[in-house]
Amino acid sequence: MHVLRVPAPAEPPLTGHLPSADAPGVPDPIGITSRWFTRGGRPWFPVSGEFHYSRYPAREWEEELLKMKAGGVTAVASYVIWIHHEEIEGRVRFDGDRDLRCFAELCARHGLDFIPRIGPWSHAEVRNGGLPDWVLARSRTPRTDDPAYLEPVRAWFTAIAGQLRGLDRASGGPIVAIQIENELYDQPGHLRTLKRLAQEAGLSAPLWTSTAWGGVQLPGDELLPLYGGYPEAFWTEADGGWPDTCRKHFFFTHERDDEGIGADLRPTTVRGADPAPTDRFPWATCELGGGMAVAYHRRPRVEAADIAALGLTKIGCGSVWQGYYMFHGGTNPTGESTTLQESHATGYPNDLPVLTYDFQAPLGEYGQVRPSYHELRLQHLLLAEFGQLIAPMESVLPERRPTGQHDRDTLRWAVRSDGTAGFLFVTNHQPHEPLPDHPDTAFTVDFPAAPSLTLPSTPVTVPAGASFCWPLRLDVAGVRLEWATAQPVCTVEAGGRTVLVLAATDGITPELALDADTVASVATPSGEVTPVDGRVLVSGVRPGTDALVEVDAADGSRVGLLVLDAATARTIYRGPVWGAERLVLCGDGVVFDRDEVRLHSPAAEPSFAVLPAPDSPLVVEGARIREAPDGVFRRYGVEAGPVAHTAATVTPVRPAGPAPEPVTGVQGRASVPAEKQVEALAAEYRVDVPEELLRAPAGVLLRLRWTGDLARAHVGDVLVADQFYSGRVWDIGLDRLPAGELRARGLRLTVLPLAADAPVHVPGQVGDAWRAAGVQGAEWVVTRSWPVRAD
Repeated sequence: MHVLRVPAPAEPPLTGHLPSADAPGVPDPIGITSRWFTRGGRPWFPVSGEFHYSRYPAREWEEELLKMKAGGVTAVASYVIWIHHEEIEGRVRFDGDRDLRCFAELCARHGLDFIPRIGPWSHAEVRNGGLPDWVLARSRTPRTDDPAYLEPVRAWFTAIAGQLRGLDRASGGPIVAIQIENELYDQPGHLRTLKRLAQEAGLSAPLWTSTAWGGVQLPGDELLPLYGGYPEAFWTEADGGWPDTCRKHFFFTHERDDEGIGADLRPTTVRGADPAPTDRFPWATCELGGGMAVAYHRRPRVEAADIAALGLTKIGCGSVWQGYYMFHGGTNPTGESTTLQESHATGYPNDLPVLTYDFQAPLGEYGQVRPSYHELRLQHLLLAEFGQLIAPMESVLPERRPTGQHDRDTLRWAVRSDGTAGFLFVTNHQPHEPLPDHPDTAFTVDFPAAPSLTLPSTPVTVPAGASFCWPLRLDVAGVRLEWATAQPVCTVEAGGRTVLVLAATDGITPELALDADTVASVATPSGEVTPVDGRVLVSGVRPGTDALVEVDAADGSRVGLLVLDAATARTIYRGPVWGAERLVLCGDGVVFDRDEVRLHSPAAEPSFAVLPAPDSPLVVEGARIREAPDGVFRRYGVEAGPVAHTAATVTPVRPAGPAPEPVTGVQGRASVPAEKQVEALAAEYRVDVPEELLRAPAGVLLRLRWTGDLARAHVGDVLVADQFYSGRVWDIGLDRLPAGELRARGLRLTVLPLAADAPVHVPGQVGDAWRAAGVQGAEWVVTRSWPVRAD
């Protein structure tokens, strides 16, 4: 039995102690206490996701923002990367893919908050951390109060303010927070100076923030500290194994700091002054790893389960702001004078690819919808529905906890509670080193202001790899759910009932315990209903789209408890469409846009299910729809017809030469081979693109399975895509390539082999065959967009 004693509720949080305030007269004022945020007078649990507009085509911003919104992101964060806008001094560009104002306005149009991270130093794996070369040439001591540095910074902040004028909260705009600088550890005075310069330029927001990892010293209460945590890291040593600074994020603790992020750019964690106090600020994050970049010397792979476990663990630890970096990948723009990636050439410790900044993010470099997107959306639906309950709840840890970061035998769990109710969190997954099953598991939670709960009624086995959240005394439209061994997702009104959707965990049979005093009758399509000690126990429910437990409440209200299996639950979307709030089940991408649902699917016959089903027939332009019941849902199939081409032909042009001798650069880390070696020693291939795909390139990816060291794609002499080998497929978006040149010259691929003694970390590889340069397979993946409307 695992036991946790919830202490008496803490004293009320501090309020009014921080110099932050929203604009006067806004209808939903944003506030901050020492433990959580408020909006419109209610607890507020924001979810932010990083998306760099200057790394993505402007013509696609709107659809990608809608994907983020459908994924549960409520605020879009973006670095405003100086070198992307003013590579050449005096020529400040906000055109095309650099149109900051247009991006912020699109966020506002679709009800998304916006958080510009204005630097001036950003890091973001950009050349000089985002500072233009000419700024470094002018200033002896950048990132200080050196007047020669502050002068161009003042002009840069003025340019940003001009772009964002009228988009602040006072004007009804979307800007809820502004981040100053990034990863500046020991200059609180300079951070204060930068905030003043930004305010003098005309920038304003209710929240001013700073990254707070690595023992950062902040200027008093001027800036809200934001934290982070990643499941893996590219910035550590090639032979360092899985870093302990990443490992710790898969344990429930109350430690907010991560001394590992950015540690390659500072000698040690900064000491000598007190870091940001944790009793004055809520636990907010801006860089929970939505993925991880790949450097030349270290190429980590991040799986969807890693990202899901990390995110859920942070909620259990006490986070009240889930902020992901990255949520959406991108591509570095082409520099006019130099390449714009972080590299040894500019004295930085890591060589990054010239172009790709995919970051293995939930939404990829070309908008690919990845399994991690579905995993996180499930958590974000929970926060959208119950975040106002969770935010004020304190995180409580059991007395029996893991004895250290290498303890893999003690179950990892925690509770968020208000003293009478709460949510129980379990994480039994971490990367690289699997955790064991935990048989005969049951929990007892002692509350100070309510009877204790012991659940489930019969101990269960917590499977290896499982991560979940269970409700404790959750009120659902007049019915009290004492506990459930399934994760609450969201509610929807359907069939005259308030339906609470729950997600089962693979390997754990769902059990629902209802307070008998709140229940008049219960009917279940499977399993048993048993009165036990003042509760109505529903056990043995077979999860699925038909697993609706119908409850008539004692107060006359009607409630449904719909228990979906784990796989189906990860296909849930929720949004307003066709005159009501609806659930849509779809394993592909879905966006809600006014009174239309758009499917993004590579399937020949995509399908989706809806609850409640619309009264009118659904139509898709250019395709027929067939429909049929699917449990309590109505399922629709789009008879889209086959895709023209799926197989891709890759023609060898020349074989690879010997792998080049490894070379090292900054901090003794492996460097990308010289360009002349790549051209001389790489294997070369040609890809001819079918004309019908060139005529409609949107949504078309060339997906390559390959081995070797690094790969590059050219159209003529222009580099159009690149990747370092990490065992992942290589996607190239056809609509990013110049069609005319592509027709005339085709796509040229070069693949370099990797030397056996190269000091490069590539996880999960066996033997040496993967070091040889080669393309093993290729296919065209065509994702089509289907607008669905009610007739």
